[in-house]
Amino acid sequence: MNQPVRRQGDMVHVAPDAMQRLVTEIFACAGCSRTEAERVATRLTGANLRGHDSHGIIRTPRYVQWIEDGRVVPDQSVRIESDTDTIAIVDGRYGFGQTVGEQTVDIGIEKAKRHGVAVTALRNAGHLGRIGDWAERAAAAGVASIHMVNVRGSLIVAPFGGVDRRGSTSPFCCGIPLAGEEPVILDFATSLVAEGKALVALRGGKPLPDGALVTPDGQLTSDPSPLYGEVAPGRYPDPNNGPGALTCFGMHKGSGLNFFMEMFAGALTGSGTSAGASDTERRRFCNGMLSIYMALEFFHSDDWFAREVKDYIAFWKSARPTEPGGEVLVPGEKERRTMAARRRDGLPLAPMTWDDIVATARRVGMDEAAIEQALGGRP
Repeated sequence: MNQPVRRQGDMVHVAPDAMQRLVTEIFACAGCSRTEAERVATRLTGANLRGHDSHGIIRTPRYVQWIEDGRVVPDQSVRIESDTDTIAIVDGRYGFGQTVGEQTVDIGIEKAKRHGVAVTALRNAGHLGRIGDWAERAAAAGVASIHMVNVRGSLIVAPFGGVDRRGSTSPFCCGIPLAGEEPVILDFATSLVAEGKALVALRGGKPLPDGALVTPDGQLTSDPSPLYGEVAPGRYPDPNNGPGALTCFGMHKGSGLNFFMEMFAGALTGSGTSAGASDTERRRFCNGMLSIYMALEFFHSDDWFAREVKDYIAFWKSARPTEPGGEVLVPGEKERRTMAARRRDGLPLAPMTWDDIVATARRVGMDEAAIEQALGGRP
């Protein structure tokens, strides 16, 4: 893009580097160190680049609100509660997930590279963002990984056959490295859509699929507003406030997987499940993440794994598409193509989303000149 910000039709397109600079300045002004501000901005912008807008810069106003409310603490370092050769139980101390998540994954990678396999149990982390980041980080070190996440204090998902909120979006992610090529990464919420996708739709972005939400009277809908309810002036939409709930993907199968994310990422890590029957008040928000790491050199001393995976990918993609001109993709392939297009054309944002970002910049003390300087041109 020649211009840092360009309005085209009903969308605003922002150059990725300009967006990253602006979001960095926002978090620096909000109380993060420059290093952490850059880290968070890189992760959020990277999510948009890959087409995961739900976990991207749309989160910026909410993160700033969380800093102000004391729900997330800038510049935290993890505290290791228990440590063996292959297991680490880690407390994130309510730090930014982009920081404590990275620290925890690096602990897991280091253990796996020494002992072949490792498990990390992260508790009390701030929002971990796009979980695919952590599988990609492990893959870059030659380590395959599996990540299970829950959200304590978040009741926004109804179980299959129910209408009441009983869980969180609880994502699942796994990834494998592939010598000489991009890793293969699978990353998805166990709800039909991530909460962030409902937020994108609410703020004028891509509509939700039918049945993404259920209303209190049991009606399935694509309207995101039942998740948020009335939004008070000056406040950002909060999914905890609405009467409706997100649904799980795949009916009973997705609902069952959602349940076990609570068991592994919430109960087993010590972070805690979304809620419990004996609770008298909502639990403090945090992410829990159970991660498993496998260093490939301990499983194969040659390139057999890479050859077998590449051969299977070719076999997978050779399947006839359901539609003329269609294509069968492997996990992560769509994200790489989206990244190439968005690096060229900019990050597409609904005008309301862009206005929210600019308003947040002003809220943390940036004037028009500072915003323009961060973008590298007039917004």
